[in-house]
Amino acid sequence: MTRILFLLLCFGFVSACDSGGGDVLQSPSEDGADGGAGEGGDDGTPIDSDRELPPGTESPTRDDSIFRRESFDEEIGNGYVRSVSYNEDDDTFFVDGLGFDGNQVDGDRFTPSDPGSLGGRFDLPGARYSVYEAPVEFPDSLTETPIPQFLHRAIYGVSDSGDTEFAIVRTGAYINYGFGGFIYQRNGDVVIPAEGQATYEGAYAALRDFDGRSGLEYADGRAEIDIDFSGFRGNCAEAECDNAVRGLISERRLFDLEGNDITRAYLDALSAANGDVALSEMPVISFKIGPNVGDLNGELVGTVFTAGSEAPLTESIEEDGQFFAVMAGDHASEPGGEIAGVVVIENDDPRFDGVTVRETGGFIAVRR
Repeated sequence: MTRILFLLLCFGFVSACDSGGGDVLQSPSEDGADGGAGEGGDDGTPIDSDRELPPGTESPTRDDSIFRRESFDEEIGNGYVRSVSYNEDDDTFFVDGLGFDGNQVDGDRFTPSDPGSLGGRFDLPGARYSVYEAPVEFPDSLTETPIPQFLHRAIYGVSDSGDTEFAIVRTGAYINYGFGGFIYQRNGDVVIPAEGQATYEGAYAALRDFDGRSGLEYADGRAEIDIDFSGFRGNCAEAECDNAVRGLISERRLFDLEGNDITRAYLDALSAANGDVALSEMPVISFKIGPNVGDLNGELVGTVFTAGSEAPLTESIEEDGQFFAVMAGDHASEPGGEIAGVVVIENDDPRFDGVTVRETGGFIAVRR
């Protein structure tokens, strides 16, 4: 069957998708009911939230499915992915909204690519993360003369339960970041405890694109998330904004498009930029801890930062980034629910002068 991930996600408009918890997101209703696109619906209406959630489902509750996508930015090229569908029968993707990506809804599509999957080295249960590439040529519609297409890659992650999934699409064909997008979503409802603590673990899979040069790279790692439910009790105005969330993306490795490990070359350049300090692993991405990260609906939004694992780094280190996530399932009883989300972080690439690298990674973490 076909799993629909993106529906009408272009030009920064907010459009709600209603789902009964199955595999397919439904298009907005015609009459505006349940947040549809009709009169009184959410077509162009800002998200009803005190926090800066990405565009997507407006005014959700914990009983709703939720989707979020990358905010549209015409200058940078973010949020240009209009729709994506995954076909399980032949393991292919259709991606709409990108120029010269060579795929058509009823024709050529994104197909599996090297290195095939990411995060498998951890042998963690709960989800899979697959890599896809766009067609390299597309025939002239009249003469069938082959036309070279741009470099595009996609990562698709889906939990074993089917309750959460994400997709990330980036291109390496431009000198700047180019055009792409991401989405993450919950298929169904969530139950969140009023107190106690919980810990979650899963793999992390990322695409790395550049401002200042073309090309793409991959990254993977281990995602660990802890929640202290009502940890900041009494310090928040909104219910459940007092949940404390701690997250780490560790054991990161970098790969080229053929799947070759290039972590050591990056670390050598990072070491040289910091006075030849000894480095044996990539900096850990950490969630900043504080109130107002979570809400009643199980959505988590916050900032991230990195720090050297063995020694302080003063040059060519990632600046602050962001994470966006959603909780799914029953977190008050076994098996304990899951969390899916996306991390976006940038830094000056120590290997090249005047180049910035952006890492966009997805994770699905399950209770452990």
